[in-house]
Amino acid sequence: MSGKVIVAFLVLPAILAGVALFYLQIFSFYEEVIPDGVTDVAILQKQNELPEIINYSNFRAISSDSSPIRYRACFDTTEDLDTLRSRYLVYNGAEPRIAPYWFECFNAEELGLSLKDSVSGEVFLSQKNIMYGVDRVVAILENGKGYVWHEINDCGEKLYDGSPVSNECPEKD
Repeated sequence: MSGKVIVAFLVLPAILAGVALFYLQIFSFYEEVIPDGVTDVAILQKQNELPEIINYSNFRAISSDSSPIRYRACFDTTEDLDTLRSRYLVYNGAEPRIAPYWFECFNAEELGLSLKDSVSGEVFLSQKNIMYGVDRVVAILENGKGYVWHEINDCGEKLYDGSPVSNECPEKD
């Protein structure tokens, strides 16, 4: 009998800790971002690297103060993908980050497959160093669906893996 009690005292807290960890990662820290309806989707122009707002609708976004890479957004746009490619800075090497399952409009696996060939969609730079080492990127598919997330840039990778940061990186606040 005492062995069952000891096992229960070990297993029950482990189960409770697992449930708490799941809840904290998936639900607890995320907040819905209230769109301003004007500047939620901007992309840096090739000619001067200044942000320009593009046409969008049906904007939904979530974010968390606990991590700079938890921002996710979805929207629709009527902008032509080829026109966007000619006017705005393309961001190479971006990989969509998985969103919580309850944020249905952002499916990172499907988005990643659509972006793989650069024919069905493209990723553009929205804002450099939105936080130190993190860029905001905007992906737009040829069907008019758009997505936004934060991507760790080269300076961030060096900072987080402990490598020396190059002179090209901005000063960290």
